[in-house]
Amino acid sequence: MTDKPPYARLNAISADDFNRFGAGHLPDHLGIEFTAVDREHAACRMPVRPEVMAPNGYLHAGALVSMADSACGYGCIANLPEGATGFTTIELKSNFLGTARDGHIVCNATPVHLGRTTHVWDATAKHEQTGKTLALFRCTQMVLWPKG
Repeated sequence: MTDKPPYARLNAISADDFNRFGAGHLPDHLGIEFTAVDREHAACRMPVRPEVMAPNGYLHAGALVSMADSACGYGCIANLPEGATGFTTIELKSNFLGTARDGHIVCNATPVHLGRTTHVWDATAKHEQTGKTLALFRCTQMVLWPKG
């Protein structure tokens, strides 16, 4: 067994690398496509389609939370300190301001704090076609270190 995290196989920090990394996992199943991942931000987009809608015909809040958590998490990966073995989300706060029934949602995450033991990221989800802000997020991740 190895202590290397699964994302250690990423060749570089690029949106394409992260899209391949997420293939077959929740971001991929939701249709989330990363357009940028670097040390200063992570950006992605998701089509509004039946699979991300609530039964009432509007965008499911959980789809937006998953999108924001993915963006903040990928940004965290891009900023892990040397020697860290991974991270885990320990808190995600959400404020929902609107919804959508069509088009695409875009999410942009930026770091607020990049410490040795915690990272804090802010993310904003918007309707791509109208520019309307749909939700605001603050995500805190705990940086994981080898035991011993």
